[in-house]
Order: sequence, then C-alpha cells, then structure tokens
Amino acid sequence: MTASGEALRLAARDLFQNSWRLVPLNALFGAVLVAVGIGAYAVRASAVLVVLAGPIAAALAHAAVTVVRTGNLTLADGVAGLREHWRRGLVLGTLASGLLLLGVVAFRFYARSTFAWPLAFVTLYLVLLLGVYLVVLWTLAVSEPERPLRAAARSAAELVARRPGATAALGLALLFVNLVGIAAAVMPFLTLTVAYSFVAVAHFALPRPIEEEL
Repeated sequence: MTASGEALRLAARDLFQNSWRLVPLNALFGAVLVAVGIGAYAVRASAVLVVLAGPIAAALAHAAVTVVRTGNLTLADGVAGLREHWRRGLVLGTLASGLLLLGVVAFRFYARSTFAWPLAFVTLYLVLLLGVYLVVLWTLAVSEPERPLRAAARSAAELVARRPGATAALGLALLFVNLVGIAAAVMPFLTLTVAYSFVAVAHFALPRPIEEEL
C-alpha cells in the first residue's frame, strides 16, 4: 500500500497520462449527481435516485484499478467496468446514500445544540473517514469481483482502522481538491477531480505494482 501523499502524487501522474479516457465516466458521474440534485430540489423524494450513481462509481473505480495495475487505460475498460460491476454499484450506491445521509442528519442535530457542537466536529471527522472508506470499499469490491461484498467491506474497514491518520489526511486532501474543482468549474466533473479521487484511493488501498517497488 502507498502513503497518502505518495498516492496523491501517483494519481496526478496517472491522470495526466490517461485524463481524456477518464472524461466520459467522470462527466457521466457528475451529470447524474447534478440531475439528482436538481430533481431533489423540486421533489425531495427523488433524492433516492442518487443510488443510480453507484454503477457509474463502480465503473470509475474499475478504471482507477486498471490504471494503477497496468498504467494504461482504454475507453473500453470503462464500458467493461460498468457492464461487470453495475449490480455491485447499485448495492454500494444504496449503502453510501444511507450512511452519508445518516452522517448529515447527525451533524445537523449536534450543530443546533449549544453544548453538543464539539460532537458536530467529531461527526464531520467521522463523515470524512466514512467517505474515504466508501471509495476504498468500491475499489476493493471491483478489484476482486469474485470476492463476497461483505469480505470487501470488512477489508476496507480494517484498512481505515489500521491507518486512520493517513486515511483522514487523504480524505482532507481529496475534499480540498474537489472543492477547488467546484470553485473553478462550478461542477467537479468538469475538472476530473472525481476521477482523480478514485485513482488516488486505488493507489492508497491496493498493493503497489511490482515494477513500482523495484
């Protein structure tokens, strides 16, 4: 596995070499989130459609794993990832939506209280770790599709628990990158920050290729 700083550096290198191949998946993922956000503003019940981003996230994770393992990516890899992992993507999209919604509700609850505001900061920290955990889970789930999803979830939890500081540092860095992307281009999928995040987490969570260790 790779340190958080090294994972960010390697992801920048990989993004430079394969950026145009990641554009379609990155744009599709962002477009789905934006469409769900607009729909939820009009009809709150439509927010549940955010789970549809799950299969696209799985395809992005598949592309990221391919880049980390081979150093190269083709447009066909993204299509293959979507076709192979869309079911797992739906399951993980549902899980991610539920957990993140729970985190948001908890933060708003604690933030309203004069005495419980320290718990709001703890909640923010946990939500940050949870966000990285979910991307790690997506990465592990698609890197070994024959492995049961529960086993992948357990491995992702063990990785985060074993490296909480590095995980939080990576999460903060990726949060900053995506916020900069939003500020620069209104929508983060226009600046490939989502794809970059998946590649960085893949470097962080997966064993380093043999040629990089030598």
